[in-house]
Amino acid sequence: MYEFVSGICTLTMAFLLLWQVVPWLYLNLLGPKLFGPKILLKEMGQWALVTGATDGIGKAFVKALAKKGINVILVSRSLAKLKDVSKDIQNEFNVQTKIIAVDFTSGPEIYDVIEKQTADLEVGVLVNNVGMSYANPEYFSTLPDQLKFFDRMMACNVTSVLRMCGLFLPGMVKRRKGVVINVASIYVYLPGPLISVYAASKAFVAKFSDALATEYAGHGITVQSLEPAVTI
Repeated sequence: MYEFVSGICTLTMAFLLLWQVVPWLYLNLLGPKLFGPKILLKEMGQWALVTGATDGIGKAFVKALAKKGINVILVSRSLAKLKDVSKDIQNEFNVQTKIIAVDFTSGPEIYDVIEKQTADLEVGVLVNNVGMSYANPEYFSTLPDQLKFFDRMMACNVTSVLRMCGLFLPGMVKRRKGVVINVASIYVYLPGPLISVYAASKAFVAKFSDALATEYAGHGITVQSLEPAVTI
């Protein structure tokens, strides 16, 4: 009896392991190589644009794109950090960079600045990475300076994605090629207590991305939503 139960447990564990491993192998290794279309990012356009480009995920995107030989427009609020990252990227990867210092929690005038400074550039890859979360976990009803917080959160996490797509999708449609990557969050799938407004804003990003992906699938444009967990 012991050997029978032990065998059943072993088979169950093996099945559960395969249940987790096989989909991962397909999604990350086998599927893209055997069946998935290869997106040649450098052929999408001469330039990529990354918001929130000086730290974390945004900075990693900048380096990854520059490594492929793509010129990068770095957009963030800190001019000093932008200059440092731009210099490092130019020295390490020998690509062109352009920096635009704007605060995405401010008003709509920043998009006029971005539009003017990118008017003559062929942006084939757009990475909407900029975002803000809570300084500390808070109950919704006790958020300090609530109305100002709502405005800043929506401007940074939601409006930025809408407006940046509005600026650069028309050019991609005209050229019939392009890639848009919108950075959401793992809280798209989790309840997100004590960060409810942040979680809801990222759910919008994911849903909007899914809709755009379907809407522009026939225009040669790839739209993806990235849902990372906590990053340091």
